[in-house]
Parts: sequence; C-alpha cells; structure tokens
Amino acid sequence: MNNTVNVVTLKGVSKDYGDFKLDDITFSVPEGSVCGFIGQNGAGKTTTIQIILDAINRDGGEVYVFGKSMDKDSAAIREDIGVVFDEMGFHDFLTAAQINTIMKNIYKNWNQETYFDYLKRFSLPAKKPCGSFSRGMRMKLQIAAAFSHEAKLMIMDEPTSGLDPIVRNEMLQIFREFVVAEDHTILLSSHITGDLEKLADEVVFIDGGKIVLKGNKDDLLEKHGILRCKKDEAQNIEKNLIVSAEISSLGAEILVNDRKAAAKLYPQMIVEPAGLEEIMIYYVNRAKNCQNAQKAAQKS
Repeated sequence: MNNTVNVVTLKGVSKDYGDFKLDDITFSVPEGSVCGFIGQNGAGKTTTIQIILDAINRDGGEVYVFGKSMDKDSAAIREDIGVVFDEMGFHDFLTAAQINTIMKNIYKNWNQETYFDYLKRFSLPAKKPCGSFSRGMRMKLQIAAAFSHEAKLMIMDEPTSGLDPIVRNEMLQIFREFVVAEDHTILLSSHITGDLEKLADEVVFIDGGKIVLKGNKDDLLEKHGILRCKKDEAQNIEKNLIVSAEISSLGAEILVNDRKAAAKLYPQMIVEPAGLEEIMIYYVNRAKNCQNAQKAAQKS
C-alpha cells in the first residue's frame, strides 16, 4: 500500500503564450523530499512555479498544494509556503530590520527571533540597505525571510545561480537542514545539476514546455548510462535502449535508458554511469542528434 503524501500535485496543467506553451504538465512532489525541477533556461520552469503559486492564471489543468485546490484556498495555502527567487523581491532601500517589520504584518506565523537568528548566522547587517548587498548576501536575506514564518514547503527558483561554490555549498547545507526538520519539503528549480545530484530525492525534467522525464533521482541515475562504441557499431544497438546518440568520425556516445541491459547485451563495449547533466543534455538534443546520426549513416 502506497502511503506517500504529495505536498504539490499538478494534473494536466497548460499555459499558452502563443510563442511558448506549457503542455500537460503533470507531476507530484512527495512530502519530506527535495524535488529538483530541471531544464535549460526557457524550458518552462519559472512559468510552472508561478502557476503553482497562483501568481499567473493557467489555461487548463489542476493544482493542489497540501491536498487543497489553489483555485479555492490559495491565500491560506501561501501562509505555509516559503519562496526564494533568482532576483531579490525586496526594494533596495529597505534594511533587513525594516523587512522584519513588513513581514510580521504579512505572515501570521512570522517568527522575529528566528529571522534575526538567521541574519546573525549569515552575517547580514540589520540596518544596512539591502541594495548594497552582494548577490550571495541577497540570496541569504531571501532565505532568512522564507525560513522565518514556519513554512512547510519551500519553492525556490534558481536560488544558487551565480553564487560562488563556497556560498552555494552553504545554501545546500541549509536546505538539507530544513528538509530533515519535521518533514519539510522543497521544490527547487535549477539548471545546476551538480547541486541537485547532492540534494535532490526526486527529479522532474522539463524541456520545451513538456515533462520529458520524472522519478526518483537515484533510480534515474542507476538506469541511464553512456555507451561508447565505434561509429559503425552504433547501428547495431537496440533502438529501444537509445535515448539519444552523438556520432562523429571518432566514434559514438549513446545515452541508454537501461545501463544494465546494455552492458549485458554489449559486453565488448564501454557503458558508464551518466550524470544528471549528461542526461539532460542528451534528452534536450534528441532531435538534433537523431538528424546527425541519420546523416552519418547515409555517408558511411
């Protein structure tokens, strides 16, 4: 019996801008997990997050957060959601202390003590305008605010983008602490797949406004692999194993969807594990790689 509780559920969500469309976006985020929402810039991550937060209207589909419809209870639901965006949402002239005054009038569960504890932990000045903060300091300020009103769900859009490795590592540690405490949940949009390999339990991969892959991160990494072989050998690989292939005069590199099956069928070939970045690149480039493979086959 499956006792999994989903904190976020999207069913058939769509949004048509004319030149870009979210098409049948369907996925869930289990309670107590970190769900990595990955895809290249412009794939639809931010639009999906805005729809979850009821910040923009959708054209179709359903959105549930904490089991409640965002169509009916969005204001109450947002009380339990912390949000961190790529760009700071506070006016540059505000100080951290002034932000505290504003936030305690917005959130019923605002905890001033927690907020100032985070400011101290992050070495953020309370009386200095946040417009003078570095990018890393700005992200820390957003996190301090997001983590100070007893939110059960964190939704983060590219929170580590542009940060140096030291600050990024510090952020990941804070996110881990949040999830471990009281079955909190994070939906983290990012194109930095290395961060998600360290942190994520689940992965949802969006490309061109469509979900192309989703599931447990470790399962996806276990299943996929990179098969390396000679150019002429690529034609003999089982088609149902191939996600995408890069073929050149030097040989072929093929992303397979069943690494163990490929290793068993082709013991003379090298089949290596694939990282999230490689998986993402191969899925994104499927159409292009297919065309290149066809051209290479015609020339050979």
